[in-house]
Amino acid sequence: MESILEVLPAGGRERRNRRWPDEVKARIVAETLVPGATVNSVARRHGVPANHVSSWRTMARKGRLVLPAPEGAVEFATLMLGPGEDAPAVAAPVLDRVEIVFCAVIIRLEAGASADRISSVVHALTADA
Repeated sequence: MESILEVLPAGGRERRNRRWPDEVKARIVAETLVPGATVNSVARRHGVPANHVSSWRTMARKGRLVLPAPEGAVEFATLMLGPGEDAPAVAAPVLDRVEIVFCAVIIRLEAGASADRISSVVHALTADA
């Protein structure tokens, strides 16, 4: 009976943690924005996990990744304005008091609060923000 010799590399599978430069990330994300392109196909073409590309797209949406300028010519649409109709007059609601909304906090000041009072409250709210 013949024995089979199997060689296993020490340490098992190597894990590769690659760092992608922002320019490369931006170029890959820009490719996903081309009409007809999918995140999976672009990721496969570049050998990148699709979830990485999706994360980079989120970064671009939030402004943390700057995409390259489009390669083709930029096209602008013509806007033509014609004579408009007068919008019906709608009376704006009159508030008795000032409301300041800051995140999940709503502060209602007394009726007739002065500009200095409003300013001091806003300044106090944003002092630690």
